[in-house]
Amino acid sequence: MATFRSAGTRGDGVEVVLTDVNPYGSRTLVVERDEISSVAYLCAPTGEVHGAVWLANHVPAPPAIDLNRLNSELPPVTPRANTRHPSGRPPLGTLRPLWFEEGDGVALYENDELLAVIPGWADMRRAMPGYSRDAVGETPFAWSLEEARDGLAPRLDRARAYWEWRSGDGAWASFQQFVMGHLDRAVGSAGRFWDAGGGRLPTVGITERPPERGRRHSILSTVGMSCQRMPTVEQYIDRPDAYARVELAVATPRDPREAARLLVWLGQYPWHSVTWLGHGHTARWYHRPETFPLGPGYGGVIMLTALPGLPDLSGFTFGGDAVQWLWLLPVTEDELRLVAAEGHEPLIPRLSAARLTRATA
Repeated sequence: MATFRSAGTRGDGVEVVLTDVNPYGSRTLVVERDEISSVAYLCAPTGEVHGAVWLANHVPAPPAIDLNRLNSELPPVTPRANTRHPSGRPPLGTLRPLWFEEGDGVALYENDELLAVIPGWADMRRAMPGYSRDAVGETPFAWSLEEARDGLAPRLDRARAYWEWRSGDGAWASFQQFVMGHLDRAVGSAGRFWDAGGGRLPTVGITERPPERGRRHSILSTVGMSCQRMPTVEQYIDRPDAYARVELAVATPRDPREAARLLVWLGQYPWHSVTWLGHGHTARWYHRPETFPLGPGYGGVIMLTALPGLPDLSGFTFGGDAVQWLWLLPVTEDELRLVAAEGHEPLIPRLSAARLTRATA
């Protein structure tokens, strides 16, 4: 099947008219044109194209797909029956992107009118392009935006409202206060607080809750992950509103600064890697096994929403969504392989909070 070329530098008359990186640095929108047509790409930092959409023909449309043009890796020209402007239209006007809250999709506006949308699930390899205002019906290059507008409108309204709020004075401080207040009630008094964001979005901190209420171990939690929805959840879950916002937590009788390394490791991971974290997910420790923060013998963590012996951290909502706290429990290499082969359910009966809370863990 004919596909778009890989976006990038070229010298064949194709001009890059817009480049914009999402707030998390994980996707780049590239709009290109030549004298014949215009196209938009959604790319990874490596340049790999994850989504694309034809935007406009600037000359009279051909009766069928121009395979010679595609084979030359030039922006595609949509056939006459599939464009609202069969005679062609002038070059694009002023372009402005609107990134989804998750960062995995983007809307493109021309002179403040919606021109195209490339959702996070767009995938040219599966013949799933983005939506274009000038498209009629479905082609390998674009689907009709008009036919999808009602479904996309709430998503775009939410994205616009989110970024307006996020850029406002005091937005982060108020959110942080709400999360900290919830943890005060659920776990106990706050101790130290560390920055885990490194100056990059999403802003993430780590709050320490020292031993109290008869507890001999400290509890650490991220603060900030749930301020924005995670990418790609809607591709796997029917109700993303119940799973798209999370915070991470870990308990330890050891030096809390060591356990905090797990939260630094995973706190921004969903947005920078364009993925999501949920109950039963595992993560293999990225460094040498002897450097694992929760002691020797473990190769990574499994994430669980609840486990007897650990506090119930549920009950916090943001943006109309429930926030899940995922507890990080250490697991061995054998257990990581078991989950990879059979899923997390066979492992659950083997796990207990003692892996985190006992002094010899």
